[in-house]
Amino acid sequence: MPLIDFTHKGLYCAAGDFYIDPWQPVNKAIITHAHSDHARWGSNYYLCHEASLPLLKLRLGDIAVESIQWNESVNINGVKVSLHPAGHIIGSSQIRIEYNNEVWVVSGDYKIEDDGISGKFEPVKCNVFISESTFGLPIYNWKPQEEIFQNIKDWISDNRSAGRTSVLIAYSLGKAQRVMQCIKDADVKIFLHGAIWNVHQTLLDAGYDLPVAERVLPGTPKEHFKGNIVIAPPSADGTPWMKKFAPYSVGVCSGWMQVRGNVRRRNADAGFALSDHADWKGLLDAVKATGAEKVFATHGFQAAFSRYLNENGIEAAEVKTEFRGEEEEQEKRSTTSEQERADEN
Repeated sequence: MPLIDFTHKGLYCAAGDFYIDPWQPVNKAIITHAHSDHARWGSNYYLCHEASLPLLKLRLGDIAVESIQWNESVNINGVKVSLHPAGHIIGSSQIRIEYNNEVWVVSGDYKIEDDGISGKFEPVKCNVFISESTFGLPIYNWKPQEEIFQNIKDWISDNRSAGRTSVLIAYSLGKAQRVMQCIKDADVKIFLHGAIWNVHQTLLDAGYDLPVAERVLPGTPKEHFKGNIVIAPPSADGTPWMKKFAPYSVGVCSGWMQVRGNVRRRNADAGFALSDHADWKGLLDAVKATGAEKVFATHGFQAAFSRYLNENGIEAAEVKTEFRGEEEEQEKRSTTSEQERADEN
């Protein structure tokens, strides 16, 4: 009997009677991170990393939730459970499960490069590794973060010289905070869309040292934006809300920008392949570092990734899940929250 079953409600550990990142309400849920495809409302009890706690409350409201630190073990019905850094976003964790001398690790989403804010990815030895594969193709090969940051800063400088506002499109939780790190020393004002502002305030209240920023309000004079920076989620791109920043240039921060045609299809002026997920090499390095005897590949290019592993001596299988991977907001604007809709008006 496997330690984790792939069920219609999510990843289920029968021995411990709990789910990991369930996509339907359950009695007990362990959450890898606070992105909406991994943390959903309706369960009776949640367990997460301490840094995810305020973010879960922001996203899910009044819930019964407890938190633990990385590498801290808890016993759930005889199953030993611990959380370990995933490096994806603030508070993101891999879930290690040990029972009857067998260890499984659920990665959630992860990236290998230490971005300075999300915690450094920690490989965890295991028998079975459940890995994301959002960018599980060889064409996805990230440049170092500092090189991408410099490209963003150069682009902002060019826009400022031309009298344009720089509008950076970045996912509200995770990507937006990394982009703010990039521009924190620039001699420009930072303005935030309401959805990003809510996350910003939550993290400030939790003690994070983030750059000074202002919220975009309906009454903010247009001239305040000229030559400065606006950070907005993908759901705001192309909406009437953007008109107040004219003249402006749009830069999209997403791993999908690695493929040049995606910049054109998005009608963006610039694309920066800044991702909160591991690239092809990062995925392979992570798998090898775990020493896992078997790998289950989930959301993304799981068919290609699992096939490559099998061809190279690592037993692997693909698993269909409801996890969507990076920048789902870009493809699913219809799921924009009521708060975001209000902020766009």
